[in-house]
Amino acid sequence: MIITIGGLAGTGTTTAAKVLSEKLDIPYLSTGSIFRQMAKERGMSVLEFGELAENDTSIDIEIDKRQAELAESSDNLIIEGRLSAYFVEADLKLWLITPFDVRAARIAEREDKTVDLAKEEIIIREESEAVRYKEIHDIDISSMDIYDLVINSGTFLPEQIADIIINTLKVI
Repeated sequence: MIITIGGLAGTGTTTAAKVLSEKLDIPYLSTGSIFRQMAKERGMSVLEFGELAENDTSIDIEIDKRQAELAESSDNLIIEGRLSAYFVEADLKLWLITPFDVRAARIAEREDKTVDLAKEEIIIREESEAVRYKEIHDIDISSMDIYDLVINSGTFLPEQIADIIINTLKVI
C-alpha cells in the first residue's frame, strides 16, 4: 500500500505520517529527507543547498523523480511531501488543510519566532512555491482534484487523523 500525505507548511504532514506509520507498521519517507540526502551528496549544508535549489529547477525535478522511484520499488510506504501525490502512484492521496492562524502558531512555536513573523514568512514562501510549482510542473497547488481525501488537521488530533485514514483504507 502506498499513501501520500501533502499539505502546506504547518498542517502537520510529518506528524500525521509518523503516527500513521506507527499504527500501520509501514515505513514513511519525507521528501525533506530526500532533500537533505541530496545536500549531503553534494557536500553542502541544507541551507546552502536550499539557496542553490531556488535557482536550479533540476533539484526539484530530481526530488520528484527520487520519491517516485522509491515508491515504485516499495510495497508499503507512506510518502510525505507537498507534491508527492503528483509524482507517486498511490493507493490513497491525502491532503491536510489547517486554518492559516493555526499553521502560523504551530510554525512560530516550532521555530521559536513570533506569530506575526511566521505569518509573513508563510505568505512569502507559499507565493514563491505556487509560482515555482506552476512554472516547473504546471501544478496549481490550490487544486484539490488529485486528492482522495482532504482532512482539516486543525480540527483533529494526529491520532484521529491516522484513524480516519485507516478507516478510509478499509473502504477503498
